[in-house]
Amino acid sequence: MLAITDSATLQGVVAVPVTVEANGGEKGEPRCVLVGLPDTAVKESLDRILSSLANSGYSRPRTRVTINLAPGDLRKEGVAFDLPIALCLLAATGQLPEDSLKDFLIAGELALSGETRPIKGGLSMAMLAQKQGKKGVLLPSASAQEASLLQGIDVFSIGSLAEAVAFFNGEHSRVPIDGEKYQYREAVDHLEEVDFSEVKGQANVRRAVEIAVAGGHNLLMLGPPGSGKSMIAKRIPSILPEPSMDEFLEILNIHSAAGNSVLNEKKFFRRPVRSPHHTISDVGLLGGGTIPGPGEISLAHNGVLFLDELPEFKRSALEVMRQPLEDGEVTISRSAGKITLPSRFMLVAAMNPCPCGYLGDITNDCRCSMPQIQRYRSRVSGPLLDRIDIHVEAPAVRVDDLQDNRLGESSYDIRNRIQKCRAIQAKRYQENKLLSNANITNKMLVKYCKIGTKEAAILKRAMNELSLSARAYDKILKVSRTIADLADSENIEMNHLLEAIQYRSLDRSLIL
Repeated sequence: MLAITDSATLQGVVAVPVTVEANGGEKGEPRCVLVGLPDTAVKESLDRILSSLANSGYSRPRTRVTINLAPGDLRKEGVAFDLPIALCLLAATGQLPEDSLKDFLIAGELALSGETRPIKGGLSMAMLAQKQGKKGVLLPSASAQEASLLQGIDVFSIGSLAEAVAFFNGEHSRVPIDGEKYQYREAVDHLEEVDFSEVKGQANVRRAVEIAVAGGHNLLMLGPPGSGKSMIAKRIPSILPEPSMDEFLEILNIHSAAGNSVLNEKKFFRRPVRSPHHTISDVGLLGGGTIPGPGEISLAHNGVLFLDELPEFKRSALEVMRQPLEDGEVTISRSAGKITLPSRFMLVAAMNPCPCGYLGDITNDCRCSMPQIQRYRSRVSGPLLDRIDIHVEAPAVRVDDLQDNRLGESSYDIRNRIQKCRAIQAKRYQENKLLSNANITNKMLVKYCKIGTKEAAILKRAMNELSLSARAYDKILKVSRTIADLADSENIEMNHLLEAIQYRSLDRSLIL
């Protein structure tokens, strides 16, 4: 008897359809044969499946059974085929109606007891089932919770093999998960343990951070040790705007494919913030591996990637970020295949001005020689620096500021201004499906970032004196647009432009 159902495997963060076929009653030695280019994890699934069948009260196949995973030229990876293979075996041996499996996409790992375990990419599989016009998708409970946020497809939570059999026999209530109960939105300002009110002094850096977050701009902070760069960066999550549902589904899809559950980590409906150590490899940052998967820049999609001590990162690791910073996606080609991963993130970086950290500090003497300073700064290439919109210096904090017990402006107030600014941008770019000024194209600059004759003359002078590139010209206009939006100004005025220009001053000072 032939039984067929549909499942999926992951390629990057995208689910690819796989048809699971089982043909029972064949002549020969009673055993199960698995074909269809399975990897080691899939081959080992047969032992798990046979144990789960026995422990769930079902009979093992008593004839030769051939199990095929189609298409045959696509490598099958992971443990998500346990449940569909088990159900096909039951249908092929007459223990389950075979016609009932064709209308659903099924995926899930099985324990030896027959219980299901979470899998990677549950949301991606639900998206695939929706495109295929399936009646629904059957997933383990934890994976089903994430997938239920997708509208337009019924997602059923399956806790065990016996429960899946009861579902197809009509003995189990066919009630899909209500995704709305997971769509709660937490007030970020009440959840954060840190607040911008705790930052002493550094008014210029706080202002630069607010502009960067409001427009989604990349930010570089330069200052001596103890000036508060890392402290400020750790408080950026408290002022990040809430993601839209479409943005959050993109975030959830990537983290689900990487095996991270945003729901279980209690980070629901919040933007991701990734902070890798400077010893990270190129693959860890960009993504890839033997089985290509998302790296840190993709896990930071629609969120923030914080790189502390920027020059300490390997030069090759930093350079791989140039294309993702420009295009918002990264393409990885390996022998196992070619995948494209989303990587639209806000880069926040911090660095010292020299190896000892005290160059230009009025309270400490710099002990570095000029060749040492040149070697240190050359670790940050000009092309990478050119892609960072805002450069701001963080001087050492004065003692008077440290002893001032008055609290600064809270994250709640800053976040409210940023939310209003993001709302202005979302309305302006709704036809282009963009959400921030940092992502507008060169063609859109002409329409939305117009400046007057006097402003154009000032910008021309700054370009010549600072030897800025054409990319820096565009960055200045985008930052000016954000500053104008924060001021609720329809036009970019002179003070907006001058403030944006001052955030490019490190272009000249870093390249010695």
